[in-house]
Amino acid sequence: MLSFLLLGFGLTTLFAVSTLVLRARAEAGLVDDWLQQEARNFVAFKRENPDPGANYTLSAQAIELLIARPTSPSIPFEWAALKTGVYDLRDPDAVGRDANYKLAVERQADMVGFLRYNTGNQTLDLQQLLVLLGGSVVLFTLFAWLIGLWSSRRVIRPVADLAARVGRFRGQSRPDRLAPHFEDDEVGQLASALDDYADQLTERVTRDREFNADVSHELRTPLAVIRGATELLLAAPDLSEKMRQRLLRIDRATQQCTDLTTALLMLSRNERGSGNTDIRRLVEQQVDANRLHLANKPVTVRAEGQSDVHIDAPEAVLAVALGNLIGNACKYTPSGEVVVTVLADRVEVADTGPGISVEDAERLFERGYRGSSSEGSKGAGIGLAIVRRLCELYGWRASIRPRDDMAGAIATLEFEPYRKR
Repeated sequence: MLSFLLLGFGLTTLFAVSTLVLRARAEAGLVDDWLQQEARNFVAFKRENPDPGANYTLSAQAIELLIARPTSPSIPFEWAALKTGVYDLRDPDAVGRDANYKLAVERQADMVGFLRYNTGNQTLDLQQLLVLLGGSVVLFTLFAWLIGLWSSRRVIRPVADLAARVGRFRGQSRPDRLAPHFEDDEVGQLASALDDYADQLTERVTRDREFNADVSHELRTPLAVIRGATELLLAAPDLSEKMRQRLLRIDRATQQCTDLTTALLMLSRNERGSGNTDIRRLVEQQVDANRLHLANKPVTVRAEGQSDVHIDAPEAVLAVALGNLIGNACKYTPSGEVVVTVLADRVEVADTGPGISVEDAERLFERGYRGSSSEGSKGAGIGLAIVRRLCELYGWRASIRPRDDMAGAIATLEFEPYRKR
């Protein structure tokens, strides 16, 4: 639309300027030739008709005709020295458009003729032409704008329709096909390509969800068998303390796997579970479980903060999210302590490890990303990505930042939906 507008304005403006230039050149040449010819005819007429009463008829109306001897005192002072030709002059005693005039001079040996032509009418005609051309510029520009508006809407309407239909894909497991709604042109080809891409994407997402759901569901049975067998072994009266600790580790690992399969199953189905989970009790369980993984590392793990904090979410989901945050803190802390603080709306995990850079803190929750401080340690960078997906599902917020008071980092899990401040 803008291109049509500028094109129409440019062409009409160029046409108007060209018209003015050509008119000025042609009109000046025609008037000058006419005046010179009238002056020559007037002198010839007076030569043949010296009687003062003989009237000379002009082909156009002139302001003044004068024929005289070259030395006659009747010739105006400003005309006396003029040679044969046409001159643009101005009368200082006149006002308005009558002040400007053209003077044609025909000078011969024995007489000189003057023909004065008032150019006021010519100026008036020029003003009328300017108004007409200005109106034409505005009219043609408006016409070009209307054509541009119509053509742009005609061209953009299929694209806008395609964008609106693509926008309605959100939330649909099987979106409607786009190609049948468009002609077999560029937009129709784009719609067909989007249909193919949507089919492939839908097939892949469905396959991945079904696979995750099947795996999560099938793992429950062997995990239940392992946990049942562990409980029976723990009930044996002659069990040594060393064997009891090993069985307890197996039991905790089985519970972690069960919680993880439950969380993955919810993520694959994109559904939120409910439950009244005691945050402090769950944190203490995760602290005890990670304390056993420290082995001989000089690291202490403890829980502190409020006791009566509950949240409407399944315990398995909270266990996976908090377990990953606490487990990472214990894993990357060579010595010192890991403190898990329970507050009314969040849980903070502070460690005394090597710390973390601001760049790593912004990307640690990306799948497969491992920070610079994780070199030499095992891990695929998946745990924190699962935490982020759980937060997106439940409206929580997880973050990691460097500590201000000492070396280390603070991981935070906020239960309230994150709001930009």
